[in-house]
Amino acid sequence: MFDKIIVAIDKAEITNKLLDATVEIARNKQTQVTLVNVSQEYVSNGMTYLPKNFLEEILNEMEKASLEQLQQAKSKLESAGINPETLHLKGDPAHEILNYARDSEQQLIIIGSRGLSGIKEMMLGSVSHKVSQLSSCPVLIVH
Repeated sequence: MFDKIIVAIDKAEITNKLLDATVEIARNKQTQVTLVNVSQEYVSNGMTYLPKNFLEEILNEMEKASLEQLQQAKSKLESAGINPETLHLKGDPAHEILNYARDSEQQLIIIGSRGLSGIKEMMLGSVSHKVSQLSSCPVLIVH
């Protein structure tokens, strides 16, 4: 049914559920699966006394953690017979996921939800909510 699926990997707590859903949808099919993780492009420097390379080191650690998450998720899908691509993006998660999905003509986005509701979701925003509202393709939100 879906030939191209993007799976947005984020927090470890929901990743296994995301990957389980991906396996159920893509198993025994010729589906192209792309695992995506988005990290921040910059860190705000609100502190005045920081070592010169401190912020750069934080960004490098965030990128390293992102790449590790992608590799772990890729290994799990490979063990289920799915050979996914991985992609690390930088910037606003919702916008990066939507732009990639649009530009690469994805047919389904699988994304996790942090479980925010009511005031918290309204105040903090929700990547899954933004993606589901602005996507031109179907979005599966895994709780």
